[in-house]
Amino acid sequence: MDLHHLRVFAAVFKNKSFSRASEELRLSQPTVSDHIKSLEEYLGCRLFDRLGRNIVPTNEAEALYHRACEIIEKMESIREIAGRAGGELTGELIIGASTIPGTYLLPPVMMDFKRLNPGIFFKIEIADSRETVQKILSHGLLIGIVGSKQFSHNLNYTQFVDDELVAVASPELSIKNRISLDELLSYPMICREEGSGTRKEFERYLDLHGKSFDKMNIVGYFGSTDAIKQAVKTGAALAVISRFAVAEDLKHGTLKLIRVSGDEIKRQFYVVTHRKRTLPALHTAFLAFLNTSL
Repeated sequence: MDLHHLRVFAAVFKNKSFSRASEELRLSQPTVSDHIKSLEEYLGCRLFDRLGRNIVPTNEAEALYHRACEIIEKMESIREIAGRAGGELTGELIIGASTIPGTYLLPPVMMDFKRLNPGIFFKIEIADSRETVQKILSHGLLIGIVGSKQFSHNLNYTQFVDDELVAVASPELSIKNRISLDELLSYPMICREEGSGTRKEFERYLDLHGKSFDKMNIVGYFGSTDAIKQAVKTGAALAVISRFAVAEDLKHGTLKLIRVSGDEIKRQFYVVTHRKRTLPALHTAFLAFLNTSL
C-alpha cells in the first residue's frame, strides 16, 4: 500500500463514485478501480459494494476514511515543511465554496495567492452552502466559504465579508424602480434550489416580515446563479440575488435594480472549519491572505 492508494480511496469515498473520483484525480476510471482493488487485497476486506452503477462504502471503508485523511494530511504537512525550508509554500489547496464566493469572490484572490506561491496547486469545489458544510463535517474538506450557517458543535464560523441580496429584473420589463415587498411577491419569481444560502437568507427575511416563501409566485428553480440571471434577462420573471453576482450586469445595463421598500436584505459570508481539525500551514497561510484581500 502506498499514499497514492489512500488518495484514490479517499476520492472514491468522498464522491461515492469511481467516475467522479477519476475526474477529480485526472486518472482513468480503470486506473482508479485497479487502485481500489489493490488496496482491498492489501487490507483483506471489501471497501465498496458495487450495486449496478452505484457504490456503497462498507463499514471497513467508513472506519478507514478518517484515518486515511489524517495520513494524507500528515504527508502534506511534511511536504509543506520541506517547502518552507526551501523558502516557499507548496502542496495542494482545496477550498469548498458556495456559489457566490466560489464564482465571484475567490477566483481573483486565488490567482493572486497562486502568483505569490507558484509551488501550490489549488482547486475550488463549488456547491451550495449546505453541501459544502456537510463536506466539512464529513472531513471531505478542511475549509469552506458559505453564505449561511448550519448549527453544529463541531463547526467554527468566522465572518468573512458582507453581502446584500437585491431584486433584479430585465431592463425591458415594465416595472417601477422602487416597489413594496408585497408588490415584489406578486410578480413571477425564480429562485435557487433548497440548500442555497441565498434562498435560505431570503426565506429568513420573508419570515421576519410575516411573509411566507410558499406563498410567492414562484415559476421555477435553478441550480446556479448564472442560470437565474439568464432567465431574468428574458423579462419573464424577477429574482432576488447577491449584489456580487449582478455587479457587472448592473454596471453594463443588462439587468436593472429594483429597490424594495423597507430593510435591506443583508447577510454575511463565513469561513467554516471543523473544530477538531488542525489546518496545515498552507491552509493557514491562505486564510491569512484571504482576510487581507477583500
